[in-house]
Amino acid sequence: MKEAMTTNIYDVKGKLLIYGTCLKDVESAQFEKLQEQFDVALALCLEKEHINMAITKIGAMLSTGQIEEVCFASVNRSPHCTQLHYIKHEIERMIPKENLPPISDVIVKDGEVVLIDDTVIDYSKDLIELSKLLKQ
Repeated sequence: MKEAMTTNIYDVKGKLLIYGTCLKDVESAQFEKLQEQFDVALALCLEKEHINMAITKIGAMLSTGQIEEVCFASVNRSPHCTQLHYIKHEIERMIPKENLPPISDVIVKDGEVVLIDDTVIDYSKDLIELSKLLKQ
């Protein structure tokens, strides 16, 4: 298992999967299928690493221009893995969108891979707006 935080930024090329470390154990069959779609798969545990360090590291990887696509993948309902999906928006503050490859977010639950929309991720960071939405 290669880890995102100890991988040299220039060694990452092509399609990149960044996954919450526990995904490999919790959803092993779907993880294997998902991993096959990417050139490089890097584990990242935000229970162990601070999200700001991960943002800087992944931003540096993207700045090399060698990455064609990025997918963040995690298990469902983990507060640490939820943070993994916030990285895209933080990187978009550092690097103009036109200079970024396509970036997607998926959650794997009960063997199903679910694509998560950016709006859902935004709502998960805004508890007041989410509360208002649920009261409608």
